[in-house]
Amino acid sequence: MRRPGAMPLTLVGGAILFAACVEVPTGANDILSFEFAPLPSPSVVVGDSLRDSLGVVRGITLKAYNYSGSEVEDPEVTFTALDRGVRVVSGTGVVIGDSVRSGARILAEVRELTGTVTIAVSLRPDTVIGSNDRDSLSYSVVDTASNVSPVLGVRVLSQAPGLTDSSVASWLVSFRVESPTDTALARLVNESGTRSSLDTTDARGVAGRRIKLDVTRLTSLTDSIIVQAFVKYRGVNVRGSPGRLVLKVKPKT
Repeated sequence: MRRPGAMPLTLVGGAILFAACVEVPTGANDILSFEFAPLPSPSVVVGDSLRDSLGVVRGITLKAYNYSGSEVEDPEVTFTALDRGVRVVSGTGVVIGDSVRSGARILAEVRELTGTVTIAVSLRPDTVIGSNDRDSLSYSVVDTASNVSPVLGVRVLSQAPGLTDSSVASWLVSFRVESPTDTALARLVNESGTRSSLDTTDARGVAGRRIKLDVTRLTSLTDSIIVQAFVKYRGVNVRGSPGRLVLKVKPKT
C-alpha cells in the first residue's frame, strides 16, 4: 500500500489501483494511501449505533499515510452509506443500523482516495441457547493429530416481536475453557486447527469452537472439558450467557 514510486488513484477494500501519468504527492501532509482500522464489531444492531465489546459507541476509523510511509494525523474523511440497512454520521464514522442486512457497504473518501468497508446489520441479541453443547471425544495416544473434538457451540437469538426468524447473524461470541485450568491440555481452535477463542455467528445464529486435546497432559483416562461461551450486548451478558459447553473425553477402545 505504501510502495515508493507507486501512483495510487483509488483504494477499494484495502487494494490500491495504480495508473501512470499521475503526479505523486510527496508532501508530509499529502496522503498517498489509507487503510481501515478493524471494525469495533462485525455488525451493528437495528436501531442502535455501532459499539465495541464493552458496549461503547465507536465509529469507523482509518489511518492515512504520506509518500514516505509516515502516518498523516487527523485526515479529513467523509463517510457515505452505499447500501440500504445503515446510516452513517459522515464526520465521525458512527454507523446506525436501519434494517437487517448480511452486508452493507460504507464509502470513505480521503481527498482523492476512496475505499469501502462492509458491515452487517443484525437483530438485537438477547438470548443464548446451546447448539451441540454436549459431545464426546474418543482420543488416541498414537494418532495425536486426530484428538480434535466436534464443534461445540451456542445459538444466539432475538426475542423482538413479530419475527419470522429470530436468528442473530454476524454477532461475536467469545469462548473460554473453564475446566481444566491447564491451558495446554485443552485448547480452543477454529475449523483449520488454529488457536482461536472468538467466532462470529452464521446465518442460523450459531457460533462454536473445537477443542484440541493434548493427551500427554491428562491426569485421568476419562475427564470432562468445560467451556463457557459469552454473548454480550452493550457490554452486558444476555440471557443464558455464559453458555456452558461440555466435552466428555475418553480413550479409544
